[in-house]
Amino acid sequence: MGCGFAKSDQAQLKQLNRGTSIVPAATAMRAALLIQRWYRQYVARLEMRRRCTWNIFQSIEYAGEQDQIKLYNFFGYLMDHFTPASSERNLISHIFREHDIGRDVEWESYKSIEVPELYSGPHLSFPMTFSNAAELVEAFKNKQQLHSRYVLQLLVESWRRLRILPNISQISTCHSKEITICGDLHGHLEDLLLVFYKNGLPSSERPYVFNGDYVDRGKDSLEILLILFSFLLVYPNDVHLNRGNHEDHIVNLRYGFTKEVLGKYKLHGKKILKLLQKIFSWLPLATVIDHKVLVLHGGISDTTDLHLLSRVDRHKYVSALRPPKSKKQMRSGLIGSDLEDNDPTYEFVGSSRRRVRSLTHTTYTVTRHEAPRRSLQVQTTRVTYSVEEELKKRRRQAGLSQSYRDLHNSTMNSDLDSDPDSGGELLDSNEDEWKQIVDLLWSDPMPQDGCIPNDVRGGGCYWGPNVTEEVLRRHNLTLLIRSHECKQEGYEFCHNRKVLTIFSASNYYEVGSNRGAYIRMGPDLVPHFIQYQANRSTRELTLRQSVGQTERSALKALREKLFAHKSELVSAFQVYDPEHKGRISLGNWASAMEAVLKLGLPWRMLRSQLVGETVDGMLDYQLWFRELSITEHKTELSNANLLETMYKNHSNLETIFRIIDTDNSGLISLEEFRQTWKLLSTHLQTDISDKAISDLAVSIDFNKDGSIDINEFMEAFRLVGGDLLQHEDDVH
Repeated sequence: MGCGFAKSDQAQLKQLNRGTSIVPAATAMRAALLIQRWYRQYVARLEMRRRCTWNIFQSIEYAGEQDQIKLYNFFGYLMDHFTPASSERNLISHIFREHDIGRDVEWESYKSIEVPELYSGPHLSFPMTFSNAAELVEAFKNKQQLHSRYVLQLLVESWRRLRILPNISQISTCHSKEITICGDLHGHLEDLLLVFYKNGLPSSERPYVFNGDYVDRGKDSLEILLILFSFLLVYPNDVHLNRGNHEDHIVNLRYGFTKEVLGKYKLHGKKILKLLQKIFSWLPLATVIDHKVLVLHGGISDTTDLHLLSRVDRHKYVSALRPPKSKKQMRSGLIGSDLEDNDPTYEFVGSSRRRVRSLTHTTYTVTRHEAPRRSLQVQTTRVTYSVEEELKKRRRQAGLSQSYRDLHNSTMNSDLDSDPDSGGELLDSNEDEWKQIVDLLWSDPMPQDGCIPNDVRGGGCYWGPNVTEEVLRRHNLTLLIRSHECKQEGYEFCHNRKVLTIFSASNYYEVGSNRGAYIRMGPDLVPHFIQYQANRSTRELTLRQSVGQTERSALKALREKLFAHKSELVSAFQVYDPEHKGRISLGNWASAMEAVLKLGLPWRMLRSQLVGETVDGMLDYQLWFRELSITEHKTELSNANLLETMYKNHSNLETIFRIIDTDNSGLISLEEFRQTWKLLSTHLQTDISDKAISDLAVSIDFNKDGSIDINEFMEAFRLVGGDLLQHEDDVH
């Protein structure tokens, strides 16, 4: 035994040495340099593909946020301008009853809920203890579910704690401990558990700041909230929770949290959501560390005033997307005691009533006999311009989804301002507060100086380095820590290292798409980063495998986007094909793609993944569409426009469905289904016939019981992958 060679090995080595010539040093050096150059080029190509994939995911994500804000603005328009008798208005009115949340929820109702003896999950006691919180972490790690009684009780106790906290929390470091700062988690429980494993559970010696966006997208959002709330109750001075833009019940309708809660708690899910709606409005807006480091979710603007933000009644903004009523509008809504309760031009708001404007009149002084009850079916044509005008007014007021050019369109502004009911008056204090909160939750930094509306997301603003310098100087701060944007490495500095983005949900877009990270900060206020990948299989992939897997997922999402805009793309291609030959150049193809989709993607770089063979550099775009998008659907549809509209507005449809499904049964009637499509078609200003809608409803009602299952409807159509996008990694 030993570590030496066997005799046969020694003989083979001697023979090999005799047959091997010595390579000159210069030749070996040149070979090493060639290998090194090849490897750098290989890594550079992979990095280019990775960044391109990242752009696809991010562009599609932000386009969805634009759609969400536009849809919500449309709902708000209906609420502000249609009489309560309007059937469409009644369908959505319940999502705006923000002032009666406390009245709707019986805060002590959890006491009547019995916990059965067969329940094997964690049993909580109140006041909460560390062992309770640690037990909850372990239970969720093992996929156990907390009983609804404890969920409701924990939420009630959390609400009581949150409502006594200031808008901006002030915390301090000391020599014996560091503060840990986490960014977006978005329902990724495995990331939170990994942070706790690496960094330790929250305690007096290990304080934490969690910077919003705990929910949506991931599958364990509720578990994350319950864990964080439990530690908040145990360590109220050492666990700090900021509000994010996804702590908003309207956003939750689209991005999955509402669906998650109702799926996990079918009996008490609606009550849980009501409680959370209230809790979200009480989450603090920001945290300041040692009077020097500002931690908030989205960002700032050139008007950000922390002194103002510290004084606002934050709980008024149950949804940050909902602008408050101006003082002029509120004065217009003052009413006498002699008005009848059944007046259709009024609605209840809390315990008071206000006049509701009808689209058929231009003032608020009409009597109930002069206000005919209108609905969208008969008003679609007449309403179109009014909707656009109203939305532009709102965008002008808060920078929501408004172009920089529109912001300076003096003609539109003067037209609106001349209308006494257009809302063109100077913003009152409530609107100033609202705009600052929207900026705080939705904004992103940009490399150029200045401050402009955030057209990419549709909400908040883009702010530049000069704005950062001014806001930090004005408040005697040295660093701004924010989240809100997924970063490939989990964190990123900008603005001369004065702004730091931290994002804690790894594998956010796809397995392998990004690392997560958190910050540890001591008394020196120097941030130290800890990066991680929560998915074990990701850590075992090579860079090539990880990039290839993520790229295929991104291209699949992009292909669905292309199919959803097929008609618009064909029209754009035909502009470059005046002779109707069905062929265009690849340069024109790229120009048309960006003109229609407006995703800001490097289309020429993506051409090799999206476009197959060409003849003389010309693309047969009709053939390309047939090869690119192979569709498979479970229903028989003759209306191609309806099918395309459905793909294009999949998320909008699901949002409207969940709003209409007021009893959370998962079912809506055929009539409600028809109203859903009427709402959507009016919002999109498209003309879909009643027959097409009826045919779709009948085809989806598989068991012919007169109702439609929402989940089945959303799965009634799907795209199947074409061979074109299934490139092997070695093709690149």
